[in-house]
Amino acid sequence: MALDTKLLEILACPEDKGPLLYFEDESTLYNPRLKRRYRVQDDIPIMLIDEAENVDEAEHQRLTEKAQRDNIKPTFEA
Repeated sequence: MALDTKLLEILACPEDKGPLLYFEDESTLYNPRLKRRYRVQDDIPIMLIDEAENVDEAEHQRLTEKAQRDNIKPTFEA
C-alpha cells in the first residue's frame, strides 16, 4: 500500500527540512542532498535521524537515476 498523497505533501527530512523522494516499490523515502534513506515500515515512515541509512555514492547514483527514469518527484517543492 502506498503512502497517502496528503502525507507525502508534508513529509520532509527531519535534519535539513527539505523534500524527499518516495520510492514506493522499495518502501523508502530518500534525501539526495544528505544521501540518507528513511524506511517505510507497515505504511509508516520511520523519520528518525538515528534510524536513517546513509547510502554510498553508487546507491545514490542508482536512486537519483531511478527517480529521473520513473519521474519520481520530490514530496514538495522547496
